[in-house]
Amino acid sequence: MDDTKKRLGRGLSALLGDMPAEGASRPADRGVTRVPIEALVANPNNPRVSFQDEPLEELTQSIRQHGIMSPLMVRHVDDHYEIIAGERRWRAAQRAGLHDVPVVVRNVSAGEALELAIIENVQRSDLNAIEEAQGYKRLIDEFGHKQEALAKLIGKSRSHVANMMRLLNLPASIRASVADGSLSAGHARALLGAENPDAVADEVIRLGLSVRATEQLVARLAQAKDATAAPKKAPAVEDANTRDLVRRLSNRLGLKVGLNHNSDESGTLTIRYSNLEQLENVCRMLGEE
Repeated sequence: MDDTKKRLGRGLSALLGDMPAEGASRPADRGVTRVPIEALVANPNNPRVSFQDEPLEELTQSIRQHGIMSPLMVRHVDDHYEIIAGERRWRAAQRAGLHDVPVVVRNVSAGEALELAIIENVQRSDLNAIEEAQGYKRLIDEFGHKQEALAKLIGKSRSHVANMMRLLNLPASIRASVADGSLSAGHARALLGAENPDAVADEVIRLGLSVRATEQLVARLAQAKDATAAPKKAPAVEDANTRDLVRRLSNRLGLKVGLNHNSDESGTLTIRYSNLEQLENVCRMLGEE
């Protein structure tokens, strides 16, 4: 696994050209060969679980006209080939009536094949947001990737990886709506801030609200809740020492800081940030990763 991870660290394109041959009894690992379509089987652990009919039919028509432009990546298992990357092309090829397909055979273990399949899929733009988020989570949980290193590996920002993974905190019904296209990833991110995301999601779908309108709706609901449920507090105390402390904290963090110190010695310290990078900086200052 260590050698494979080194190859993965150079990117998927590097892996396509530097794997050793599997042996004389199998096609050369470096080259492209054609195998009967019935000799291929799907990977049961494929991170892609949704194969929508309309896009698949479009791919089928393209294959009928132009053939398969990019070979599938497979591994040899017993008397068949298990698909690592390219299941959509395989399904479309069957629809198109092809008898064989181009493949590149990789000599990798089941675990390495899963890692390759996840990385290849999350680099593609046609994964839905939930599949992408689940792919990131599996790479982190099962293969020990760190968010920052993973982001570099797949060509995304760390904030993108973190924000996508947050979608997995949404209720199952909303995740299903994102997976089937009823809601976009932008809608889902806006719903993360809702107290009752299921109810808001139903309203968004019913009214066909845009992402911006969804963000505004969530903000209005939060403001209304704050206005009706804000508890009465002891009068805030503000003196020269408090103002000086706020100024020093703000300068230290580089962010706007608020401090409400009450007469009963309780209070609230707030730190306002504008983006995920600023939050990460605060966490690092506090010794958190």
